[in-house]
Amino acid sequence: MKTTRRAAMTLAAATTLGLAARPAFAQGRKTIRVAIGTQDTTINCATGGLLVRELGLMEKYLPRTGAYAGVDWQVEWKNFTSGAPLTNEMVAGKLDFGSMADFPGAFNGAAFQKAGRRSLFINALSGSTTGSGNGIVVPKDSPVQSLADLKGKTISVPFASTAHGMLLRAIQAQGWDPLKDVTITTQAPEVAGPALQAGKVEAHADFVPFAELFPYRGFARKIFDGSQAAAPTFHGTLVDEAYAQQYPEVVVAVLRAAIEADRLIAAEPEKYSELIAKVTGIEAEVNYLFHGPLGLQTRDLSWKPEFRQAVRTSVETLRLLKRTDSDIDVDAFIQDRYVRAAFAAAGLDYESQLRNTARAPLKAKDARTGKAIDNTSRVAQVWLQGEALVRHYASPESALADLADQEKAGRKARVVYAQDRESGNKLLVADAWFVLGQGGAIDAFLLQGQAQAWAARHGGGRVVDFAGARAALAA
Repeated sequence: MKTTRRAAMTLAAATTLGLAARPAFAQGRKTIRVAIGTQDTTINCATGGLLVRELGLMEKYLPRTGAYAGVDWQVEWKNFTSGAPLTNEMVAGKLDFGSMADFPGAFNGAAFQKAGRRSLFINALSGSTTGSGNGIVVPKDSPVQSLADLKGKTISVPFASTAHGMLLRAIQAQGWDPLKDVTITTQAPEVAGPALQAGKVEAHADFVPFAELFPYRGFARKIFDGSQAAAPTFHGTLVDEAYAQQYPEVVVAVLRAAIEADRLIAAEPEKYSELIAKVTGIEAEVNYLFHGPLGLQTRDLSWKPEFRQAVRTSVETLRLLKRTDSDIDVDAFIQDRYVRAAFAAAGLDYESQLRNTARAPLKAKDARTGKAIDNTSRVAQVWLQGEALVRHYASPESALADLADQEKAGRKARVVYAQDRESGNKLLVADAWFVLGQGGAIDAFLLQGQAQAWAARHGGGRVVDFAGARAALAA
């Protein structure tokens, strides 16, 4: 019965793509290459690359019947630290698929067009309809508290990255001239980290996960989140159009593997955050910040209108930077028929997912009180050393009270998270600001200025850092 149902789903997906009557390949064994470019350290690409590779999911979904009976599959993986070199290898014909963000994805489309060919943006993997994920950091001891303090300063950023696009839009929102009011230099994250530690750069803008990773490692402080620029951002998958036309079933198989990777990490985010850490060296605590429930970004394969707009904005930004003179037809560049077919083959409702803009859900009980968490606006979480699972709490005050009890028993926290009271973004509390309000309520914020404004609007309250919040609770 399961086999019949699966075959029916596959047939339905093939019919959607116009493949049901596809003839078999010529007699004799045929080898088909599936060459995929990944960005392992860009951790929100994990469901399209790292997890698929490490868990062997691609082999599970590659077609082996009908036209593909007897085919030998040559699956190749190559890891990159950014989208630009990945695009170069795709254009050179060395890769068939690649994972990258909206901004480098637009550059990919322009590069293919310049070469007289086309690439297709076929799905999202993870992103934020509000723009969180990109961010700006400063050295830990910098006096800078917000973007407004960076006028006249030098800001480094990986050029042609999604963070570059975010930075330009943020500067524009300040009413600044990016050529006069700030100095923008190019710097890759692997260079920016040591530069921040040595105090050699005044600020650095970067993409996932570096605006969180550098603060987590203790040598930087986040002073701007991409959501403040209200610029949607995402990472997704591109394919060489010629390859997709020749092997559309393979494209669907690649997306089926991504769908399963997404399902697995949603079910066990701690487990797979540890796997990502093992492969990349990026701490599991940072991976969970993105991939756990209520995470900083949401895993989502569907083509949200906001993600489509992000591609349009990226194309316009490329022209502004004079990085391309190509006029990309975004509606033709973005193709959702493959991901729709993959959803159908997996028995999933694409339209339902398309309408869902919620963060990854949290269904849990407060680890201190045992009561169900019905309101997630003030959720806090603690990951204790020696525990496989993160503890969830209905509020920061509940989390900090329990943490104090755990520490008295000799246990330590790996990390503590709280949701920003205004944006809803998950925060690392070590560098967050807190408003101590009436009745002992504690609300978390990314920036000191945001906390002060909240206190002024809500009848006062004392603004403190994390140490101050803990001290107040213990008093």
